[in-house]
Amino acid sequence: MGFLDKMKSVGTAMTGGAAKVSLEYPHQLMKPGGSINVKVTVVSTGKEVKSGGVFVDVHAFETGQVKCKHCNQMTQVNNETVKQAISIAPAFVLQPNETKVFESTIQIPSGQPSYHGTLNNDWKIRGRLEAFGNDPDSGFQVIEIR
Repeated sequence: MGFLDKMKSVGTAMTGGAAKVSLEYPHQLMKPGGSINVKVTVVSTGKEVKSGGVFVDVHAFETGQVKCKHCNQMTQVNNETVKQAISIAPAFVLQPNETKVFESTIQIPSGQPSYHGTLNNDWKIRGRLEAFGNDPDSGFQVIEIR
């Protein structure tokens, strides 16, 4: 393997390109504290991947603008209301071009439900493979918590 091949390999690991991750879950209204079945599929993109495990991340953010009662100006609100990483598989090695599927039932963290108005509270969920560099993930998807 030449120097440029090694650099490309490092770049792939650093950007999360060592594996592809997908997340499946029922797209239905959920309640804080409720349970949901998830399925995370991880696929090596050609190299061996040493993983620290598989996680489902659940985040919620409160965003919007409110009027400051002291200065009478609009102020941007951007608060993280929930941030939880839920482990669904322990550390393992994903062989070159190997696919693994992990299924689990997770509990949605307690927190404010989704709402939209002057302020919004939006929930998101993603599957993530913990690995060297930037963790490969499915990308965040919207989940409604009511």
